[in-house]
Amino acid sequence: MSFCLIVLAGGNSHRFKSKISKPYQKIAGKSLIEINVIKARKFKQIKKIILVYNKKDSKRVKLIKLKNVKLIAGGRNRQQSTFNALKYLISQKGITKVLIHDVARPNFSLNLLRSILVNMKKAKAVVPTIKVQDAIKQLIDSSNEEYIVGRKKDNFFLTQTPQSFHLKEIYRLHKTSSSKYKDDDISLYMNLDKVKFIQGEKNNFKITDLPDFENLKNIYKSKQRVGMGFDVHRLVPGRKLYLAGLKIKSKLGTLGHSDGDPVLHSITDAILGACKMGDIGQIFSDKNKKFKNIRSTILLKQVIEQTKSKGYFINNIDLNIITQTPKIKNLKKKMIDNIAKLCEISSSQINIKGKTTEKLGIIGQEKAIACEVICSVIKYD
Repeated sequence: MSFCLIVLAGGNSHRFKSKISKPYQKIAGKSLIEINVIKARKFKQIKKIILVYNKKDSKRVKLIKLKNVKLIAGGRNRQQSTFNALKYLISQKGITKVLIHDVARPNFSLNLLRSILVNMKKAKAVVPTIKVQDAIKQLIDSSNEEYIVGRKKDNFFLTQTPQSFHLKEIYRLHKTSSSKYKDDDISLYMNLDKVKFIQGEKNNFKITDLPDFENLKNIYKSKQRVGMGFDVHRLVPGRKLYLAGLKIKSKLGTLGHSDGDPVLHSITDAILGACKMGDIGQIFSDKNKKFKNIRSTILLKQVIEQTKSKGYFINNIDLNIITQTPKIKNLKKKMIDNIAKLCEISSSQINIKGKTTEKLGIIGQEKAIACEVICSVIKYD
């Protein structure tokens, strides 16, 4: 089965009441759009991803620089936005099934998405639902008087997304029965016999307003992990000096099996520690000749890819670079920008402090450079 995921981000976010539209709000440096896309990319069955965006966010969506994601402008409402994506998709080859998902539900689990994909083997549509647990009341106006009428909650349930459909069928229903559309795509189905309703998730709630977003941030904070990194290298003649991946003009360079960059080594160790993935010496042994004089940028990039594959993303990095010389103050901005590029995060998530030892010890005597790092990561799962 080949699926396409349609992520709907074309709303106006009126109830969110923020200058930045809801889809572009960030947690650990990733927008709600990116969190959804990151999770979808863990499934080989999902061959294509479409993002439906609001035209007023045209500049903002391009800044995210989504790779291999088709951008389609949305319509006046959810149904029209979905249909815009389906019209494009129906002309493409190889896709037979489609997942339609609200960008405002980024906290679905991988298990839920896996269950939807599996259940589509025997169903015409798959929809996650949750039971209503609160008491239900309905206001009725009769003879200019209002009555509160109780409703049996067992007869009600809430639908969630992603919802999955056969592409040709959902396209036909949108094209011929758009007037019947109410709130979501399953509302177009009159015959629910072959629709598979599966157990949804309480944490897969829809972010409607700022309190919902704060709730989501608190959930991710509970998943946050912290790691520490430390490295020191002796300064010697005849070696190049690399700090934070930058070649620094200096008469002395760092001694090491690799290029001896104490800043990137410390960052790498801190990330590995936060993700419980061991340490830099285990992964890149100094007894292995293939790592002789290797650039630390290469090692860090490999670790970033490994952590991403496990669902970890960097929340923030705080560094102390301890050196008598060179002075870090003039290098700080370039270092931050380069680390941000290597770690695929924003510069705003990085803080660097230059420290000296007041000319004490081997660092104070300009015979070594050290770096210590604290890094926090968040796991999107």
